Amino acid sequence: MSTSTKKIIIFDDDEDILSICSYILEEQGWEVHTYNDCNNIVERVSAILPDVIMMDNWIPDLGGIIATQTLKKTEALKDIPVIYFSANSDIQILASHAGAQTYLAKPFDLDDLERVINRVIAA
Repeated sequence: MSTSTKKIIIFDDDEDILSICSYILEEQGWEVHTYNDCNNIVERVSAILPDVIMMDNWIPDLGGIIATQTLKKTEALKDIPVIYFSANSDIQILASHAGAQTYLAKPFDLDDLERVINRVIAA
């Protein structure tokens, strides 16, 4: 990977999660972009071309599964790893159905967040 700043997009409608994740990741040198809905997702992701996307399951308006599937069907975006995150007990199934690379169950601790992100960018 180049030495340029790593970019991440977080899609979540929970402002607390967006602010905590942004703070932690910015401290580690990430350029963080956050959205509290997944409208115009292809345009948004295409404009940023992040290294990683974190996708909440219950994101307005489409929901995380359709949003992730939309990205995975878009040729220029399909290889960007998506980390699916949710408090849903079926998260593993949901992430698989969405086509996400991996998942992170909520609530998560910050070590888990870092570990999952580092794993997908190393893959």
